[in-house]
Amino acid sequence: MKMDVVEEFVKLASLNSPSRREGKVAAYLAGRLREMGLSPVVDDSASLSGSDTGNILVRIAGNADGPAILLCAHMDTVGPTEGMIPVIRDGVIYSNGETVLGADDKAGIAMILAAVSELLEEGRAHGALELLFTVEEEIGLFGAKFLQAELKSDFGYIADGDGPIGSIITRSPSKVDLDFTVAGRAAHAARPELGINAIAVAAAAIARLKSGRMDDDTTMNIGVISGGKARNIVPDCAEIAIEIRSFKEAKLEEEAQKTIAVFTEEAAKAGAEVKVRRELNFETFSIPETHPMVVNALHAAKAAGIEPTFRKSGGGMDANVFNIRGLPCVGMGIGAEKAHSPEESVSIAQLRDGVRFIKELINRDRAHLI
Repeated sequence: MKMDVVEEFVKLASLNSPSRREGKVAAYLAGRLREMGLSPVVDDSASLSGSDTGNILVRIAGNADGPAILLCAHMDTVGPTEGMIPVIRDGVIYSNGETVLGADDKAGIAMILAAVSELLEEGRAHGALELLFTVEEEIGLFGAKFLQAELKSDFGYIADGDGPIGSIITRSPSKVDLDFTVAGRAAHAARPELGINAIAVAAAAIARLKSGRMDDDTTMNIGVISGGKARNIVPDCAEIAIEIRSFKEAKLEEEAQKTIAVFTEEAAKAGAEVKVRRELNFETFSIPETHPMVVNALHAAKAAGIEPTFRKSGGGMDANVFNIRGLPCVGMGIGAEKAHSPEESVSIAQLRDGVRFIKELINRDRAHLI
């Protein structure tokens, strides 16, 4: 049963599936996969991830020699899309302008579904395949981290990358999350000398820090500041959420230690206390351009009439998790524009290009078998 990638994308995008509420998309996917004659399995990761569903994994036996290949995309969107109906204008698909479209990453899901359905319907030669659709990618790659199955593929392609179809993402950074809690002392605003202003301490620390792009490999963002109870009370608590990303482990550690030291020093000056929770959210990967899966992607793009390009990503993806676990993976651009915003869009041409590209990635009829 062949699937039309545009129809599949519109149906998927119309299903509300913010992180931890991917159940509607999972149920839809399971049904469509069964219609293709496949046997999807929902793993038991929900009890660990907190989602209303587990990851969906499908294994397809090969009918030709060749490496086993993983195709992966995530089911959650960065925000809710309740009631959103995609709008098509001049060959481009948009949201209604009030929410994200969810092309990140429902475009990736639709491309995988359509490509595999066509491959099976046409009886093309292919090696063993694993299709994986994960939860909670947007809030910490938790679906991949809590996957309750051992992947058997030789390598994988993660359909969740920046750039047009044909973009091959071979590098991604590490990310450290730093959550600071500054504890001061409450007092009436008319007697400020009796208190310790936690927000002022946090502000002094932030003023000493450089944020934004640190260098070509490193970024730092002060994302959330909260604290205080009322305008006439000296605030006794402030919470600050900071993230640091870098392709260089030494630079990541240097900036993390510097940030912690600045908060510690400013708290000590004011007589406040500071606590920090540090978490390595994901770890960097770098795949050489000579790796067989990258070479395969280059040939596949050319076979599909698509110009391949190499890119590095400033964000994390499920590939970060799988590479650390020993399963080589690269990301693939899905052609989405302005992701994570109400202006997000994806063109019909890019969706169709994505299907052709994925079919060539797993097509074993090509002469350059890996």
